[in-house]
Amino acid sequence: MKILIVSDSHGLVSELGVLKKRHEEDVDLFLHCGDSELSASEEVMAGYITVQGNCDYEDRYPTETIQEIAGKKIFLTHGHLYGVKSSLNNLLYKAKEIGANIACFGHSHFLGMEVVDDVLFINPGSLRLPRGRKEQTYVILTIESNRFVTEVYDFHNGLLPELKSEFPF
Repeated sequence: MKILIVSDSHGLVSELGVLKKRHEEDVDLFLHCGDSELSASEEVMAGYITVQGNCDYEDRYPTETIQEIAGKKIFLTHGHLYGVKSSLNNLLYKAKEIGANIACFGHSHFLGMEVVDDVLFINPGSLRLPRGRKEQTYVILTIESNRFVTEVYDFHNGLLPELKSEFPF
């Protein structure tokens, strides 16, 4: 099972379409962690499971959602309501409360993956305004029988193999 995770595209339209086209054959699910700044009726958003970010000014998307895939529970939120810029604790508490194995979020525009208390946290960075690095990143998560594998992609230059990570469970 492969899941593409993107966040903070801030008004980009064609790029989201490019991601779907580029990965439609190898990805089973497309997640957007908010701040698309696009309407849910925008054609390019079809096929993305999306949550509302702090820059999505209309009530177009839910603030959070849960997806159950390959026997794993994924919690998807933007992160601003959980204070992710200062700590992952509130997001961890929520993930543990609902029994999530994976928490996907954005908001900070900083790419990162880590496991805390058996929960895999994934922030795919920002497709439009990355912080901490120059690449405009997104992540493909592969759920295997005994591990999660994350691969980071730069929108313009493709796979960044040095950032591949494996997390056993």
